[in-house]
Amino acid sequence: MTQLLDNNFVNRAADLTMLSDIQTLRARARQDIEEGAVTAGYAADREVVIKLLNEALATELVCVLRYKRHYFMAKGINSESVKAEFLEHAKEEMAHADQLAKRITELGGEPDFSPDGLSQRSHAEYIAGETLNEMIKEDLIAERIAIESYREMIAYLADNDSTTQKLLKEILAVEEEHAEDLASILGNLNQTYPI
Repeated sequence: MTQLLDNNFVNRAADLTMLSDIQTLRARARQDIEEGAVTAGYAADREVVIKLLNEALATELVCVLRYKRHYFMAKGINSESVKAEFLEHAKEEMAHADQLAKRITELGGEPDFSPDGLSQRSHAEYIAGETLNEMIKEDLIAERIAIESYREMIAYLADNDSTTQKLLKEILAVEEEHAEDLASILGNLNQTYPI
């Protein structure tokens, strides 16, 4: 037991050698203060991360627009509950857009809200869908695109930007919930009213 405790102490002491002393931390913090939260220890390629986040922002904005259209255009016997889901998803996608824009500015970038080229920057497409079934399918496809997109960005960041990675993981979890909701709704509709 004593040997195990001694080994743990040695391992923790070795880990401490990786930490900076107080004076070094203070001196580094005073350098390039106009960079805000981005310090010399930031390991990711900031320009690439900002580009990826702007693509994610465009994706979220396109999804908001598509969900809002579906909310207003949904018709039929089952439309009320589905419309409520569309509206909830639109609000959550807008919250994601706001979170991404905030992170972009924290990294010293500018969030691109320009409508010019929005659909080209977006990973997801804006496909209107004519029937309730088509609308749900298009939203589900877009959610699946977002899921893969966020997974790839999370993997790309690895250990280089834990703050952005944490944000993307939180958004990913919500996108997975959206996909599950839509798949469930689609399954229920298809059972009730087979195509």
